[in-house]
Amino acid sequence: MKVLVTGGSGFISGWVRKELLARGHSVLVMDHQDRRQQLADGEEFFLGDVRDATAVTEAAAHVDGIIHLAAVLGTQETIHNPRPSAETNILGSLNVFEAGTQYNLPVAYAGVGNHFMRLQGTGCYTITKSAAEDLARMYNAYRDGGRITIVRPVNAYGPGQSVAEPYGSSKVRKILPALSCRALVGNPIEVYGDGTQISDCVYVADVASTFVTALEHTAAHGPTEKPVEVGPLESVTVNDIARLVAEEATRYTGREPVAIKHLPMRPGEVPNAVVSADTTTLQQIGMTAADFVPLDEGIHHTVRYYAEHWLPGYLAA
Repeated sequence: MKVLVTGGSGFISGWVRKELLARGHSVLVMDHQDRRQQLADGEEFFLGDVRDATAVTEAAAHVDGIIHLAAVLGTQETIHNPRPSAETNILGSLNVFEAGTQYNLPVAYAGVGNHFMRLQGTGCYTITKSAAEDLARMYNAYRDGGRITIVRPVNAYGPGQSVAEPYGSSKVRKILPALSCRALVGNPIEVYGDGTQISDCVYVADVASTFVTALEHTAAHGPTEKPVEVGPLESVTVNDIARLVAEEATRYTGREPVAIKHLPMRPGEVPNAVVSADTTTLQQIGMTAADFVPLDEGIHHTVRYYAEHWLPGYLAA
């Protein structure tokens, strides 16, 4: 297949593109920023924004399937500025679903692992991504050509994920870069809340494999009955994740593991929340979380990446 990947220059998208190429597919990368210089063999670039219905329809006319990853991210960030996430995550997704339906294309849509929290007054990111899930179900039920499988990863992590302030330029804080960078420079790891909440993490290569498998399954058999949830078999607390990162960082710093510092919960975060995946849903596409990268191994790869690729530049700045 030739596959359109929206938001094609992002963190998860980069791993999805590698997985598609490894399986013999070709890729049309769509992004609103011109990143065509980053293309690999087997990839083409389409400059466009998913909020532009004409651009999405034009891109869809040249492919055999779509993996829709374009989104405005953030928890408290989208609370203070909700309009961009509403425009991209809802209207942009509507454009993708409409174009996919027009051309009878299989679509794998990136839902959100904490979808249930939209009922608890959480951030605009969760609300808007969940609204797009409702649209996907509508297309599958009532529109000829609606072939959309929802894929819900929990927190994806791994090498290459962007680093937020004060250690990088990203505006959105992600758990593993935030913990890893603090530990590597010897600062206490900051955990919001008491750290007993469950916020499961899944290695990005497994997320990418799931998206591609979900698209291939949808092309052959139609959309899955339930959303495909992507996460580990066993849940751990945020404190557990922090401890693993702190211990892994000592391999590179030679210092004792840094302390864990607890901060008040941020707007949009729910105390004692349990963000985990129903991994039995992977069976719908012939996958199992038993084959996923274990958390300790994934954290080893991730902390090593930041130690080797981020830390030298940060120390030299």
